[in-house]
Amino acid sequence: MKRPTIADIARRAGVSKGAVSYALNGQPGVSAETRARIQAIAQEIGWRPNLAARSLSGARADAIGLVLCRPARFLGVEPFFMELISGIEGELAASSCALMLQVVADHEAEIAVYRRWWGEGRVDGAILVDLHADDPRVPVVERLGMPAVVTGHPSGAGSLPAVWSDEVAVLREVIEYLAALGHRHIARVAGLPGLLHTRIRDEAFAELCAESGVGEHPVVHTDYTGEQGARATRRLLSSRARPTAIVYDNDIMAVAGLSVAQEMRLDVPSELSIVGWDDSPLSQVVRPPLTAVTRDIPACGAHAAQTLLRLIDSGETGSLEGPPARLLPRGSTAPAGRDRTVSRAM
Repeated sequence: MKRPTIADIARRAGVSKGAVSYALNGQPGVSAETRARIQAIAQEIGWRPNLAARSLSGARADAIGLVLCRPARFLGVEPFFMELISGIEGELAASSCALMLQVVADHEAEIAVYRRWWGEGRVDGAILVDLHADDPRVPVVERLGMPAVVTGHPSGAGSLPAVWSDEVAVLREVIEYLAALGHRHIARVAGLPGLLHTRIRDEAFAELCAESGVGEHPVVHTDYTGEQGARATRRLLSSRARPTAIVYDNDIMAVAGLSVAQEMRLDVPSELSIVGWDDSPLSQVVRPPLTAVTRDIPACGAHAAQTLLRLIDSGETGSLEGPPARLLPRGSTAPAGRDRTVSRAM
């Protein structure tokens, strides 16, 4: 986990440290070809100009990084990230460690932030969130040698430690509960399709619905916002055969879906049952209060911070599976009626 130095670049390029210094500082004394090769190596290993003094002193940054690849406006209304950050901050405060937070537009920009932070010695490690299938960030972070922990399923974390919980177990609880209430047409308003946990839920949802005798189980993917959650709900409720129950991948979309049902004069829960995910206070202040998948999100953040600090301090690795989420029934779910499927002439 040693930070990259000029000596590392010189060794890989097969030149002297002086030649590296000339190349990186734009001074004459090296050929254009050698300069380009040295600059490429520096970029690859994450070297930054002010690294030398920090490397010689062996100083710690006493900070960890968190980069969020989401629109900044979305974070202001998304309870999940605020609760996750509160858990991270609570653990870091006890260790006199700071949190560096940055919002970016895409993974390319996120990777550039990791290279800069690590190369400049700004952080001692990072927490990666929103794990994607075949996530491009994982191999880059592995090559950098930057201590990092992933919040997501270990199957997509490569060699990085993961903090995760079983998505399938709680989804089984949800589907079996709705099926026991007589629902045979259950829709799901899901999140971003590229996210690993979305794919895990997609596959499990289809399998569990089939096992439970749920004949119709459409899925609509969104960006997690209330606007897209509302649009997906209108689409589902305006279809020729509308669902009798809808499961939402976060509570913002579930609250938006509840509003759409009321807008369309559908009673919740007698005509439509709704289940949300994450159970923030939003789920409890609406009427009827939402049946929700509840989990301790601040604890997830704290576990991620604890795992990263152990990795930084002692090199201790190992993924941590937290307690599974659980279903908390409230007033937004009820038995399905005898004939809840509505066929409409086009």
